[in-house]
Amino acid sequence: MIMAKEPPRQQTLSAPLHSFSDKQIHELSGGANRISQLHFLSFMQAQIDEIRALGRQRTAETYATALRSFARFLKGTDLLLDHFVPEVMMAYEAYLQSCGVCRNTSSFYMRNLRAVYNRAVWQGLTLQRHPFKYVYTGVEATLKRAIPIQDIQRLKQTDLSSRCKLAFARDMFLFSFYTRGMSFVDMAYLRKCDLCGTYLTYKRRKTRQTLHIKWEKNMRELVEKYDIPSSPYLLPIIKPDAMIDVRKQYLYASQNINRHLKLLGRELGFSNPLTLYVARHAWASIAKSKNIPLSVISEGMGHESEATTRIYLASLDTKAVDKANHLILKSLL
Repeated sequence: MIMAKEPPRQQTLSAPLHSFSDKQIHELSGGANRISQLHFLSFMQAQIDEIRALGRQRTAETYATALRSFARFLKGTDLLLDHFVPEVMMAYEAYLQSCGVCRNTSSFYMRNLRAVYNRAVWQGLTLQRHPFKYVYTGVEATLKRAIPIQDIQRLKQTDLSSRCKLAFARDMFLFSFYTRGMSFVDMAYLRKCDLCGTYLTYKRRKTRQTLHIKWEKNMRELVEKYDIPSSPYLLPIIKPDAMIDVRKQYLYASQNINRHLKLLGRELGFSNPLTLYVARHAWASIAKSKNIPLSVISEGMGHESEATTRIYLASLDTKAVDKANHLILKSLL
């Protein structure tokens, strides 16, 4: 009978990193004859610098976020690549749990660290010791962030004439919804030259897919409301003459808008936090409720596959399934 492999002893799970001596880690790592003198944090920082130099800012920032978290766990020390073993990552996972970090965020850090570690293995800088074998690296289903069309109507009709910051946040949310759930980063980088005739054409920064959106009255009214004649950008999110880096402007704007949206959502009594991302989920769920084919929703959102759209729509509206199940169970009576 084949027995499943057991994870390392449970008591190591909650042990702090400093409880492992160099000798213990060396033994846990298989006692390799050649111990690499390269340290993980230094290697990861070099990878971040290289990625940033290639213009992949999003990936660089993602890696940097994971690096900062792991560095806090190491408390000012660094870890040799040859000491990167399952016990250390299990201790890191326990540390994240003790800090109140949710499982998906922990997994996010683990996946980024794993990508860098695997690159070190690929470069022949260390042996493959499968350090992430016993930690969670999946993605748990979360409560879907969508609101019904009635809430969007309430949001649109709310008088915010004396509260300009809330009004701007609301209007950016609506623009995202009007444009089939356009992501905020794509909104920020829209240029006036992207609007040609009756179509807005842009390339998604995440997938590099080109999308064409028919220019509707709702979109035009918002753009005209916030138009800055001297700016090349369609929306006043990025200011060309500002001293702050363009990407930082987008990030600051995103944080400010989401903060004001959450405040507005609470004032309107919405059950879940209102954020820019809710607009994207809302467009997808409302499209689904109107029986728009999955293929059309997928194309409208710029998804690379319908599988991604299915994940997006999963459990957004379970009424049809609940009704079907009720009819099936009723037949048993």
